[in-house]
Amino acid sequence: MAGELHKSAVTSAALILCTCFTAAANADTTVTIGQVGPLTGGIARLGKDQENGALLAVEEINAKGLRIGGQKITLQLDAQDDAADPRTATQVAQKLVDERVLAVVGHANSGTSIPASKIYSDAGVVQISPSATNPAYTQQGFKTTYRMVATDAQQGPALANFAAKTLRAKRVAIVDDSTAYGQGVANEFEKTARSLGLTILSRDATNDKAIDFHAILTEIKAENPDVIMYGGMDATGGPFAKQAMQLGVRARILAGDGLCEDSLPDLAGDAAENVVCSQPGLALQKMDGGATFAAKYERRFGVPVLDYAPYAYDAVYIVVDAMKRANSTESAKILAAMPGTDYKGVIGETMFDSRGDLKHGVISLYNFKAGKRSLLDVVKM
Repeated sequence: MAGELHKSAVTSAALILCTCFTAAANADTTVTIGQVGPLTGGIARLGKDQENGALLAVEEINAKGLRIGGQKITLQLDAQDDAADPRTATQVAQKLVDERVLAVVGHANSGTSIPASKIYSDAGVVQISPSATNPAYTQQGFKTTYRMVATDAQQGPALANFAAKTLRAKRVAIVDDSTAYGQGVANEFEKTARSLGLTILSRDATNDKAIDFHAILTEIKAENPDVIMYGGMDATGGPFAKQAMQLGVRARILAGDGLCEDSLPDLAGDAAENVVCSQPGLALQKMDGGATFAAKYERRFGVPVLDYAPYAYDAVYIVVDAMKRANSTESAKILAAMPGTDYKGVIGETMFDSRGDLKHGVISLYNFKAGKRSLLDVVKM
């Protein structure tokens, strides 16, 4: 009887142990991906657009089911607001590192992505910016920095070539908003413009909170340039273009992706039609999966895509692709897998060079007609 009781107890214990191991093997592992952009301030709508894109990807992946190393994985998105402020960006980056996120999709701005990148690099956490365009972001020697768009080293030349070859401009005035982004795209434009023989009449600096540009524009009007290159965001670039028209400045205004938003006519009024701007990537309607993505996005969030949601969406899928290839949820193994990325998503094929830049970047040029942004040309870089 004692032997039978002992045998029964052993059998029960074995069953309990087996059940525990089975439950452990089937238990969900939650993996957190950070996402950072401006969710407050003048360009909050752009940050929210990127957050939505990343969230849509996370929800889809969870709905389909994800298994890594035989274990079920549930993704969680930790969206943070850096308010487009460099100091806040470093604080947020440290917070995400302390929380042991697997990777970060962000930041949105060059001026926030660059200072935050050192923190992610020190921690060995992959950082994929959907929209930072300053070349310096990936020129620091970090193995953790990646971006989903072409750079200002491609935007600036595309705009300068348009000025010289299409507009036949000879004389140029340049203004930037003193941010890493604004200065970067203006610098790249200036280098190419000089190489093409254009005369740089002046180079002025404002700031990313400015609302009154009359003093700068009065001086520029006296110089009588053919074009003005403005490096900055639409929150300042819209009023800049509007005040230029009010002062009778006849020069065409060129700008990078900071101004190249559907919202520009709301900020610039009729002066938006005097602007030609660039985007570091394909127009949504030109993307391989653009139409399908736009429909899913609007169905989920009730608003149309702005610009960089597809890039944030693909960035999440690229992190998951690295997880699958590494067969791991460890940050170090994800980082090691990233250089081998060859992912076909909404924006097309994404492959990275040794710095983390796209191997096949393109620049789209736009103008505005009747309050709508219109595609002018696509430049392959």
